[in-house]
Amino acid sequence: MTLSLFSRGIPAEVVLADDHSQPTSPSTSDDPYTPTSPPYPPSTTISAPNTTVHHNQQTLPHIATSIPNSNSFFQQGITEPLVPSSNQILGRRRRQERSPEPEQPPEAQGSSSSSANSRPAEHHRSRKRRRQESEMRPDSAGSGSNGTARPFSNGSTPSAFQKTALSNSPNGSRKSPIATNGSISTNGHSESKPQPSYFGHDREEVTRILVQALSDLGYNGAAGTLSQESGYDLESPTVAAFRNAVLQGEWNEAEELLFGSSGSPGRGATETSGNGLVLQEGVDKNVMRFWLRQQKFLELLEERDTGRALMVLRSELTPLYQDTSKLHFLSSLLMCPSTEDLKQRANWDGAYGESRHHLLSQLSKFISPSVMLPEHRLAVLLHQVKRNQIANCLYHNTAISPSLYQDHICDRNNFPLNTIVELTKHSGEVWQVQFSHDGRRLATGGGDGNVIIYEVPAFEEFAVLSDHHSGICCIAWSPDDTMIVTCAQDKRAVLWNADDKSIIRTVSRFGEPVSSCVWAPDGQSFVTGCLDKERNLCQWNLNGEMIYDWLRAHRIQDLAMSPDGNRLIAMDNEHHIHVYNFVTKQLEYEIDFKVNLTSVSISQDSRYLLINNIEGEAQMLDIDTRDTVRTFISGEKGGHFVIRSAFGGANESFVITGSEEGSVFIYHKENGTLVEKLEGHKGSCCNSVSWNPTDPCMFASAGDDGKVKIWSNQDAGLLVAKPSNGSTNSREQLNQW
Repeated sequence: MTLSLFSRGIPAEVVLADDHSQPTSPSTSDDPYTPTSPPYPPSTTISAPNTTVHHNQQTLPHIATSIPNSNSFFQQGITEPLVPSSNQILGRRRRQERSPEPEQPPEAQGSSSSSANSRPAEHHRSRKRRRQESEMRPDSAGSGSNGTARPFSNGSTPSAFQKTALSNSPNGSRKSPIATNGSISTNGHSESKPQPSYFGHDREEVTRILVQALSDLGYNGAAGTLSQESGYDLESPTVAAFRNAVLQGEWNEAEELLFGSSGSPGRGATETSGNGLVLQEGVDKNVMRFWLRQQKFLELLEERDTGRALMVLRSELTPLYQDTSKLHFLSSLLMCPSTEDLKQRANWDGAYGESRHHLLSQLSKFISPSVMLPEHRLAVLLHQVKRNQIANCLYHNTAISPSLYQDHICDRNNFPLNTIVELTKHSGEVWQVQFSHDGRRLATGGGDGNVIIYEVPAFEEFAVLSDHHSGICCIAWSPDDTMIVTCAQDKRAVLWNADDKSIIRTVSRFGEPVSSCVWAPDGQSFVTGCLDKERNLCQWNLNGEMIYDWLRAHRIQDLAMSPDGNRLIAMDNEHHIHVYNFVTKQLEYEIDFKVNLTSVSISQDSRYLLINNIEGEAQMLDIDTRDTVRTFISGEKGGHFVIRSAFGGANESFVITGSEEGSVFIYHKENGTLVEKLEGHKGSCCNSVSWNPTDPCMFASAGDDGKVKIWSNQDAGLLVAKPSNGSTNSREQLNQW
């Protein structure tokens, strides 16, 4: 028996199955066909339709499909569907893998229609039907359901947000966001044919990342072409609708799209409108809801709609959050007299600033990356590649970003391994050496009680500060390098004008040697540490007046201030460090190292502590987590002398420390590898080291041999200093002052 179908006036003949065969139940939109392919994983995104169709008509699976502007393929009593066309999806399906048949003349075509049970006629009609359907497809019809899954069932009407999302896609259609990698299962059963990976990487992931990167670069046309040609969309209609809802301030719709209409998506649910988007494991959904509703609350306050804002605070925010201090803060914003005051107090730039984009960025971190690609993913990956290459480059010591064109490696000859200057102005041991923040001056202090300041890079003597009567324990430059504090064993701290070499103030109210000093970031006060049990940790203003006394009983050996001004670290003379909140002056925590410590310093990003102990080790700790990140072991004994270590080099990529044997050790901060061991002050203790903060190829070391050595990657003969008489020093004169 044959059945003629008409679409746009073009007949099509369909061969039906044996009338006596057992009929199957017809599919409807309410009872969708369940494919035999494996179920979709919970974290899936769009896969390119690239399938191969089987053509054994006796084993064809059941299919339910709806095509816009065409009648249903199903008539009552029809139990077997037509063979789906192999080129329905924008030319993405492969050709059917069978030998081609020659075209029959019109006479043969006409005669063949009379033999319904003939297999050649069956074959011929199938080919004719495919050609005819290609001609039937109107330009506006988009993709059929075969190969393109829609976010709504056949025959149903899409919701408003789905219409919005679909309208943003090219040609009014989007490809399925729910499919396994490299394959797609649609209303028509088709077995996937996996595509080859991209040099071991998932083809879909690479393509979607490239589409996003092209859009970030502004190549929107190229991004659209790549998406259309590959069949991979950057994001599904649901994700696009969620993005639009957040950016347009449609908060109820955004919350429904994110969590689903029920508000409690099940585990493993796909990203449909009923179940919401697939989230990361362990995500607190109430936190995400709170962020959305907090933005809603702030925007209502910005509109001066205090009544509705109060309702949101009471009925939507309060039930979600247990942090009463946060809720009290939001309540206080109701009293803001103006929008400007609201934005200032809330540190928020308003609905039409960047706040919505920032909110979307924060929410996207909690959504499965297979559903919503993280922002600027390619740039993040490239940054990680560069960081990894830098971490594996032993001698990387430049702030210039490595090129992506080739693998990165630095030459050892560019590393500061040469002694270019030896400064010998001190009459005894040199205990301290410190570059200024701008790298233009170097201050040294020793057992003779003098502080000598040199100009850099000529290393001319600029000033000798000689007010102390005993050894210098600490030198601290002010943030702007206009002042300097010197602390000594004579139980005094002296504040100097670093430009005119005059004394500004002397603080002498100490019962024991003043061991250390650090500046507050604003440069208007400084903190001293003392070995006495009284006034051992005090803050002073520029007039020498005490601002604050921590009133602690521990004797302070060394101090460090975080560059962000949030934390003050005090090391006592036993084996503890004490971490204070410098703003509130409260003790946050203390750590017992079970061994005597000699020095403490902090990285420029205010993240890491570097602590030396008497066993010849330097430990790097995370200030926030208190965890030991890395341990640097020199292998030489530490002894009981004060040996200081420091971060240094480009981007503070290195850790440098002295030793009691006189050697200078340089370690790679990222992996702990010993980069170099330099014979700095052989036969005597190397007490202090300092890396020039503006020249990664220069550092200084000071030792008990009375010398200050300047290390660089240059040859000593290239550095020329001008003495006060205007003549030029020879190389020998330069190297020995």
